[in-house]
Amino acid sequence: MSRKHLSEDQIQRMIASDPEAPEVTDDQLAEARPFSEAFPALADAMRRNMGGRPKAESPKVAVSLRLDQDVVARFKASGPGWQTRMNRALREAVGL
Repeated sequence: MSRKHLSEDQIQRMIASDPEAPEVTDDQLAEARPFSEAFPALADAMRRNMGGRPKAESPKVAVSLRLDQDVVARFKASGPGWQTRMNRALREAVGL
């Protein structure tokens, strides 16, 4: 499949001919306001809901740890969630 390469002039003509995306006028630019100023409630809601996982009360700490292969293999063999189960086993081993 070959792609047709458009010249800059062709691209500009296509942009100008799009009725759904007219060029912005100088007057419109002069009236433009930041999103957070134009829609403060919506901007605030978007800032609060950035997605991702909720913050944990006691976040985990990343560590680098060398373990015996057979120990890791045994936990992995138990399926998804093996790291959580390993954490639980370590907590029990230290009396937490």
